[in-house]
Amino acid sequence: MHTRALTLSVLACALALGACKRSEAPAAKPAEPATPAATAPAAPAATPAASAAPGGDDNLNAVLWVQTSAEYRAATETVYRAAADKLDTALKQKNWDALVTDERGNAATGLPPAVVMDVDETVLDNSPYQARLVRDGKEYDDVTWDAWVAEKKAKPLPGVVDFAKAATAKGVTVLYLSNRAEHLQAATLANLRAAGMPVKDDSVFLGLGTFVEGCEQNGSEKNCRRKLAGQKYRVLMQFGDQLGDFVQVVANTPAGRDDLLKQYHDWFGERWWMLPNPTYGSWEPALFNNAWDQPREARRASKREALNVAP
Repeated sequence: MHTRALTLSVLACALALGACKRSEAPAAKPAEPATPAATAPAAPAATPAASAAPGGDDNLNAVLWVQTSAEYRAATETVYRAAADKLDTALKQKNWDALVTDERGNAATGLPPAVVMDVDETVLDNSPYQARLVRDGKEYDDVTWDAWVAEKKAKPLPGVVDFAKAATAKGVTVLYLSNRAEHLQAATLANLRAAGMPVKDDSVFLGLGTFVEGCEQNGSEKNCRRKLAGQKYRVLMQFGDQLGDFVQVVANTPAGRDDLLKQYHDWFGERWWMLPNPTYGSWEPALFNNAWDQPREARRASKREALNVAP
């Protein structure tokens, strides 16, 4: 064989082997953790462009921020301390109500006071469940979620137990308005009690699937259950980690959500209290037209397109 032919043959083999390496597991399974052998040589040369390549998980930094940062703990404690300072004002003002007009079907005057709290990422921290998804390269599904809830291992957010105890001491009932399904009630209430949260009785849990006469629930929207809470209580405050915890989101688009924030801007920090949650929420599907049936990479592409790079 001629030297040139031999050189071309060797080069062709090298290129073929390189192509095979690029099609291995990290490319085929975008969210799967890379093996030590795969990451060791690449680490010194990592660049911002490389970190965006398939193999990363959109939620890695978000979950770690919740689990490890002092800033997250400071943020949640700030919210709950500020809310506790507003309790006396809310109690004294007899017309103080945290339900929007469309969800207040009866007069609130004379009703016993209550606060409405979302559960997940508002009262209970489910970041270990999110961490498992990151570790395993998986996405949320009902089976793994129900199994996590059954473990009853979620811890309370920093500051929430002190707030709830202060509210209870003032005669305020804590209501848990959650999109956890009704069949998860027993495990949820047991977890709340173990976390130190007050649970008056089973009626304080208003889960997904709660029947509200005369009100048709749209998906996981909470407006019907807020109306139910308003029938029995004067709602002093609401707590949540996304807009739908406070008011019905009719148009889940970035513009629609911005309009709601503008409309109720003055309610936040007074009647409504938002907790930080970068790990999930209805803000995310708003970026890809709420089409969860799209492949994961297609959804990721839409999110990248939404980045503001200040052109």
